[in-house]
Amino acid sequence: MTKEESFQQIAHYWNQAMPFNKLLGLEITRFNAQESAVSINWHDKLIGNPEQKILHSGVTASALDLAGGVVAAANILMQLPTLTPEVISQSLSRLSTIDLRTDFLRPGRGELFVATAKIIRSGNKVAVARMEMHNEQGDHIAFGTGTYMVG
Repeated sequence: MTKEESFQQIAHYWNQAMPFNKLLGLEITRFNAQESAVSINWHDKLIGNPEQKILHSGVTASALDLAGGVVAAANILMQLPTLTPEVISQSLSRLSTIDLRTDFLRPGRGELFVATAKIIRSGNKVAVARMEMHNEQGDHIAFGTGTYMVG
């Protein structure tokens, strides 16, 4: 199995096995070492301001965090010589968010939101990712920086 096929299987597993992400409707749509993407469709349960009907800031931050964690995970796995289920499980068991900064640029209006992430630095212990969220019209909703424990 190639690393790309492994990434697809992990993304599918995470989409199905993470209850919080399922509750919000977050879906990993791209999972590789260069860039990750997480999408979320608008639903009224995600309203953060009932008067303006905009996306809750916690949903925005969660999507950014997941996108950053996904690209950090891909970078961990790219450094491994072989990918077996045991090696993948052991390597990803250490993955966690150390710090997350979210800057909200405009109200979260739209029908589809996509959070993308790219690695700024990936070391043996810590990875840093830069994340952005846009709606389906390309409006830049938020950006963030995530620091992740990877080793």
